[in-house]
Amino acid sequence: MTTYTENAPLRTSLFDKMKPHFELIAALFSGILILTGWILDHNGMETMSVVAYLSAFVIGGFAKAKEGIEETVKNKELNVEMLMILAAAGSAAIGYWTEGAILIFIFAVSGALETYTLNKSQREISALMDIQPDTALLVRGGIEVKVHVSELIRGDMIVVKPGERVPADGILRKGHTTIDETAITGESIPVSKEAGADVFAGTVNMTGSVYIEVTKRSDETLFQKIIDLVQSAQSEKSPSQQFIEKFEGTYVKVVLFVVAVMMFLPHFVLGWSWTETFYRAMVLLVVASPCALVASIMPATLSAISSGARSGILFKGGAHLESLSHVKAIAFDKTGTLTRGKPEVTDMIIREGLNRDSLLKAAASIESRSNHPLAHAVVRYVQNEQIPFSPPDHLEDVAGWGVNGTIDQKEWKIGKAAFVGKEEADAFANGASLAFAEDGKTTIFVADHEGIAAVIALKDIIRDETKQALKILQDEGIFTIMLTGDSEKTAKAIAAETALGSYIAECLPEHKVDHVKDLLEKYGTVAMVGDGINDAPALATASVGIAMGEGSDVALETADIVLMKNELPKIAEAIKLSRKMQRIVKQNVIFSISVIALLIISNFFQVLDLPFGVLGHEGSTILVILNGLRLLKRT
Repeated sequence: MTTYTENAPLRTSLFDKMKPHFELIAALFSGILILTGWILDHNGMETMSVVAYLSAFVIGGFAKAKEGIEETVKNKELNVEMLMILAAAGSAAIGYWTEGAILIFIFAVSGALETYTLNKSQREISALMDIQPDTALLVRGGIEVKVHVSELIRGDMIVVKPGERVPADGILRKGHTTIDETAITGESIPVSKEAGADVFAGTVNMTGSVYIEVTKRSDETLFQKIIDLVQSAQSEKSPSQQFIEKFEGTYVKVVLFVVAVMMFLPHFVLGWSWTETFYRAMVLLVVASPCALVASIMPATLSAISSGARSGILFKGGAHLESLSHVKAIAFDKTGTLTRGKPEVTDMIIREGLNRDSLLKAAASIESRSNHPLAHAVVRYVQNEQIPFSPPDHLEDVAGWGVNGTIDQKEWKIGKAAFVGKEEADAFANGASLAFAEDGKTTIFVADHEGIAAVIALKDIIRDETKQALKILQDEGIFTIMLTGDSEKTAKAIAAETALGSYIAECLPEHKVDHVKDLLEKYGTVAMVGDGINDAPALATASVGIAMGEGSDVALETADIVLMKNELPKIAEAIKLSRKMQRIVKQNVIFSISVIALLIISNFFQVLDLPFGVLGHEGSTILVILNGLRLLKRT
């Protein structure tokens, strides 16, 4: 019996998942204690009110204080968390417990929301791991042995049965089958595979049992590259994030330096008493705390997120909203994004003299017992036509070619041209097959005992709103491009029909990432829109990843924005919302900094007492919050 040790996937621990909930509960409990302390204080119970405020300090500020201390020790640099704790302690030191506790409360709530957002960053990796097979059937001396995929080496022969996922990249050596490569290429129509064809890990073997020679180790497969690309893109910091981190350290150092100077210098230079000097230093520490600056961004961001959610646009964080306002180019996947993701019957040529309903009835009867997506499309079409049909008397599925069936002792064939007779099929189509291919359509032929009965063309239909959505974006000056795993002919036809700015065909996931990186170099800020597992690396690489709500779990987890109703025009709406949020944030930041500067100057000239300093500080915070809440109004 073979034993193995499974490589542990990167997963979020239970504690990490619950952490934001603990922080939010602590913040809310802190708020209750603040209210309790205020009530007790106004009823003459000063000692009990101090106990309530002190409890609010400890419960609400513990998480941020712990984080601030740990980061300070680790990076050897002070941060905003430490400044907030010092500002709250300074307020308490001069007897203003309520103001200090409120500072802690506001910062604790924002910290809980920030932690919740950050903890979602690795969930898509877990989803990818669930799709990748853990074991494989290895053929050794004619015996099948189940082994872990990490034990496979180049040259090993493995067996993959119908319905199973391929565990490793390799070459099909024996058998023929149809493989669903959606996980790799995003193409909704399965691909026929025969001896000598390449197969990829993570794809689904749909029909025949096949023998595959392994060509890559488990850590070298194309599917593993998808995982690695997502991890790499997720770990990279945006320029905005790097700027904020740099600004945070500088801001804290400047404030603490000025406060330290204020505790001594005015006594010797301006002749202030020690009491007045310390008092002014504490006022400075309170009015210079960044509550208004924090409130300038968070309420506006949350309001925009809430407004977007009501419109069917799910934002996963404020950073993505910010980036969206600067988007200059958008790359689209085809299948399931610009198109509906399922093939549909578009054209039919029926043999002269043959009744259309009888032909469709026979085709649906036979195709109803096939698992191929094209067969499902034919059945759906006949059902929509309300033509009744019954199961065939006999059916044989010839993997990679088509199906043979018997209905009322009459034989039928449905499949590729070569399956029903290529020369006869070409003669019957009379050039129509080539025309269909130029339009990005797939053709199947139906034959009976008299010969070719019909040719049916199918296509992954473009969404009704696709053209409108692309036009709106182009009117906004945004460059549009399609990145698809489809053939050149199909991609060209779709691009012409939708008036896309450009297109690139036959893209594997790693190719999509490369093209997104090229767009980033050219345009600066780029969005990627997709719905499949194969789109995950490109979604993570782009400045903003946008997923369709009906897409794969991995795409939904990797993306920064999700269109919950699969409505492409919502992209333009999201961009407009993002730009409006940016305008409000700028207004708030300028206003809050101006108020802080005014309060600091007033304090220096000894015209500002602590109660008015707190009033100005908290008043400016309330005003910027109200300004941010304007985004809740739907236009």
